[in-house]
Amino acid sequence: MEESDGGKLEIWCAGEDWCPVTTTASLIGKKWHPVIIHRLLNNGPLGFNALKEDVDGISSKVLSDSLDDLEDKTLVSREVISEKPFRVHYSLTERGHSMEAIIMEMAEWGNEHLVEPED
Repeated sequence: MEESDGGKLEIWCAGEDWCPVTTTASLIGKKWHPVIIHRLLNNGPLGFNALKEDVDGISSKVLSDSLDDLEDKTLVSREVISEKPFRVHYSLTERGHSMEAIIMEMAEWGNEHLVEPED
């Protein structure tokens, strides 16, 4: 999935009317991606450890891999704050912020339609 001129992403399927949905889903379709974006929307830039604490249940490796993937997809940016001790902050890019409506709709839909499992 590459950016074309103007910062837009190329549609990678045959161009049917569902291709934009598929392309968008491929950006946030992994389990933790929407959660990470949601936490960065709510809290602003976070360090790795703070983000790991805020995304309950994610391992360090999965978080690291997810952040790398989101950075590759130009949704998250990584900024080195200091070398000693080494500290990095993760924040949403403009493209990442543009997903706010989608992520908030996902949360709203979930609040409306999902229930806790019975024991």
